[in-house]
Amino acid sequence: MRKPDRRIEIGLWLLAFAVIVLIGRYFLSTPTQGDEEAKTVRIGYVSWAEGIAMTHLVKVVLEDRMNYDVNLTLADPAPIFTSLAEGNLDFFLDAWLPLTHRSHMEKYKDALTDLGYNYEGARIGLVVPGYVDLDRIPELQQKREMFNGAITGIDSGAGIMEATRKAIDRYNLTMRLLTSSGAAMTASLRDAVKAKEPIVVTGWKPHWMFARWKLKFLADPKTIYGEEENIHTIARPGISRDLPEVVSFLKDFHLNDKQIGTLMDAMNQADSEEQAARRWMAENTELVQNWLESQPR
Repeated sequence: MRKPDRRIEIGLWLLAFAVIVLIGRYFLSTPTQGDEEAKTVRIGYVSWAEGIAMTHLVKVVLEDRMNYDVNLTLADPAPIFTSLAEGNLDFFLDAWLPLTHRSHMEKYKDALTDLGYNYEGARIGLVVPGYVDLDRIPELQQKREMFNGAITGIDSGAGIMEATRKAIDRYNLTMRLLTSSGAAMTASLRDAVKAKEPIVVTGWKPHWMFARWKLKFLADPKTIYGEEENIHTIARPGISRDLPEVVSFLKDFHLNDKQIGTLMDAMNQADSEEQAARRWMAENTELVQNWLESQPR
């Protein structure tokens, strides 16, 4: 019987050895699927200014300071709550409670984790500059000429516009509600403040205009605009087990009026949200460090 070629035999052994080495390197250098998932955070957000600002700030903190990859998903509130309950998203930072998002929380109450509020005292209503000698909505009727008989509003379909139409009716105000947009409303407010002229607008907070100008809400004795709310961080089931470090950070993540106002103002003027968030983080290092100090190690 003819013996196999010695050169072919050696070549086969070398090829097998090379394959074993390559396989070993792959498993040693490539993270497991569980490791990849553990280092990825999925956050849903709605197209509301405060949620955009907070979500992008959290994203850069997680990426730059905690070495996570962050995936953002923009959607309406209903699909975000559904995705959280089903485990397809990890966090939502813009849940207005106990009123605005109550139905979603009640629907998925057994599946969602409430990490507490990140902003306290959210509200909507009628807003005037601080120098205007007016404190309550009913007083608008006696001083309507001061405002040319008009309230400067935003988009006609917004909830705050519907509430304002009710306020005009319930308070017997003979004033017009002007439809515009959020940007047009703040532009009118800017011009009025610059000229020290009276103006009344449909406003809400958190909003960057409160960081830029001294403003006040008019008291609403009939509570047409509802009560104050807090903005909460909501998470999917099992989040404390899977992402304990992130949960600890987000439980400590809180912003007051000035902090969120300056953050939103920075984003309003920047070319990109992440650019503004990183600049804001650099200007508020002590605050960010306080959020991170309680992290489990």
